[in-house]
Amino acid sequence: MNRIGSSDLDVFPICLGGNVFGWTADRATSFDILDAYAHMRGNFIDTADAYSSWAPGHVGGESEEIIGAWMEARGNRGSMVIATKVGRLPSMWGLSRDTIRQGCAESLRRLRTDYIDLYYCHSDDLDTPLEETLGALGELVDEGKVRYIAASNYSPERLAEALAISDAMGLPRFVALQPHYNLVVRNEYEGAMRDLCEREGLSCLPYFPLGAGFLTGKYRSMEDIGDGPRSARVSDYAHDRGWRILGALDDVAAEHGASNSEVALAWLMHQPTVAAPIASVTSLTQLGEVLDAVHLRLTEADLGYLDSASRA
Repeated sequence: MNRIGSSDLDVFPICLGGNVFGWTADRATSFDILDAYAHMRGNFIDTADAYSSWAPGHVGGESEEIIGAWMEARGNRGSMVIATKVGRLPSMWGLSRDTIRQGCAESLRRLRTDYIDLYYCHSDDLDTPLEETLGALGELVDEGKVRYIAASNYSPERLAEALAISDAMGLPRFVALQPHYNLVVRNEYEGAMRDLCEREGLSCLPYFPLGAGFLTGKYRSMEDIGDGPRSARVSDYAHDRGWRILGALDDVAAEHGASNSEVALAWLMHQPTVAAPIASVTSLTQLGEVLDAVHLRLTEADLGYLDSASRA
């Protein structure tokens, strides 16, 4: 188990992403995945009120509904660490006090619980003062509705400002950051943001650790990418550097008798400040590959090879 920042949350080294629940994984499949993850001692689940509002006919909250129903059916809320987010639901955009309080109330209802372990600002809101946002989050912590708070999609400057405001006003501090970070997308986190997280004691919980499936090796050409639900996102990785990284993953995976997914996740777990990559799966086979990454130990030579291949 890994500790998240300055919190007392001890979590499995891989967080189960809930963005697919109720979207590309139906209720029955989602329950099967959640059961298998918990059986393997997984205890950390990530979702958001906005999941999956982008899908035709969806309004958001579908993922939270499934996770809540699953926890109620299994009676295991106390053994799970649940992270959800506020601020990007189309019907409740932003981080004003009213939006945060309403968003939390509705997430608690859908999750069928009376507290959220880790509550994220889903993305920065430049139109709302940080003092208002952090004050509202502080109210939720004081009321016992939220245990700890975290940030996603913030700039280093705004994250540093938020931490300084929390310290000055005696408000709860962010304990973690959820950035877009993987072997292909490195510059958004490495550098000023990682330095800030190291200095301030925040954990990194990367999303898209497998590049929307690109780093699994599933896609070997633009024809493979096609026009499925993830095609636009996967296409962002399909460039010369992306293909070069995929080749390096092939080599390291072959050396260890592992999958590309295992290697890509293991690389992340070797990086400073990373507590748990957030991986989404739509089948038990995919889940098995993801969880096997916990046991894969990359050598210094492996890490150097992957680092060289992934440099711009």
